Amino acid sequence: FFFKGIILEYVQGGEAKTRSIDLLNLRPDTDAIALVEEIQEGEPLITASFKEHVIHLVRRLQEKLGEQEDHKFYLFKVLRAHILPLTNVAFNKSGSRFITGSYDRTCKVWDTASGEELRTLEGHRNVVYAVAFNNPYGDKIATGSFDKTCKLWSTETGKCYHTFRGHTAEIVCLSFNLQSTLVATGSMDTTAKLWDIEKGEEIVTLSGHSAEIIVLSFNTTGDRIITGSFDHTVAVWDVGTGRMLHTLIGHRGEISSAQFNWDCSLIVTGSMDKTCMLWNAMTGTHIATLTGHSDEILDVCFDYVGQHIATASADGSARVYNAETKKCIAKLEGHGGEISKVCFNPQGNRILTASSDKTARLWDVATGHCLQLLEGHTDEIFSCAFNYKGDIIITGSKDNTCRIWH
Repeated sequence: FFFKGIILEYVQGGEAKTRSIDLLNLRPDTDAIALVEEIQEGEPLITASFKEHVIHLVRRLQEKLGEQEDHKFYLFKVLRAHILPLTNVAFNKSGSRFITGSYDRTCKVWDTASGEELRTLEGHRNVVYAVAFNNPYGDKIATGSFDKTCKLWSTETGKCYHTFRGHTAEIVCLSFNLQSTLVATGSMDTTAKLWDIEKGEEIVTLSGHSAEIIVLSFNTTGDRIITGSFDHTVAVWDVGTGRMLHTLIGHRGEISSAQFNWDCSLIVTGSMDKTCMLWNAMTGTHIATLTGHSDEILDVCFDYVGQHIATASADGSARVYNAETKKCIAKLEGHGGEISKVCFNPQGNRILTASSDKTARLWDVATGHCLQLLEGHTDEIFSCAFNYKGDIIITGSKDNTCRIWH
């Protein structure tokens, strides 16, 4: 995905390694040559022969930043997606397709550009609750259902490759690893399971929580997964062995959200106890508690670079915190009801919130100002997402419709 930085790949002692250079202060008007010369001084990997290439990369990043400055979103299409309410929506990486899960027991695949329904994935015997593409590839879709199974589908043909059976209660969350070799499912049965995509079989069961698992998330390298539970804890697991490495203990309420940052060094957790906590992902130690909300935190997320954290609360506000200083840098106030979802655009300069007040809002990260109100849904909005370029938004509502905004 796009973040303000360059990733260097190099070989050291026969091992492939990567190092990222953050360009967080890059602006469309920055002098690219001066910037690269400054980076060169502290980065021996950028030799003279690479300099031109790096300058070219920086200029391309600047172009992208320039495009994003004042994008206004307009309603492009309303999709009467399902006969029963929607549960979740998700984009593929490019944003050319998105999927909707529903109480009508199906998952539908949509073409974003035209708003046409491409296919309906049928076969579950109960609510399809969790849906995901195997991004960045996008050729497979996973659906998790209240029928206790997870199904793996072909995006192109709609064929069902595998049905994963083994959970003894509803599946409420799922995720592919970034390498697209595994899918993880979390269930009301208090366990999570890892499944092999190719073989179609269970690899391991992650047991240890004493209540429902409501959220799970792989890190980018794919060697760790976290599970958040109604038992007030988040567990960090080793993907290879299925061993629990750490239990993050400190919250005094059910966990609502948990996520790794991009370089896998931090974990952020949100809870019904009105706080958000930051943890060291390697050691499992508590780093900070982010306070300020007066009601339950319903969603938390990092921006792609991991420098900012956004929180969404039942108190009707969202907040932005600096991950480094742990200070609140913006309060996003204006919604007339609880905010159930919050996400950054890929560029990290905008935040999207979805609320029970039937609107979504677009905010400026730096100032906390509301840039746009996305109106028109006739019931609570519970899902929202940006595409990869950050120029398309989808919102999903209890009014049974999805709206595409360009």
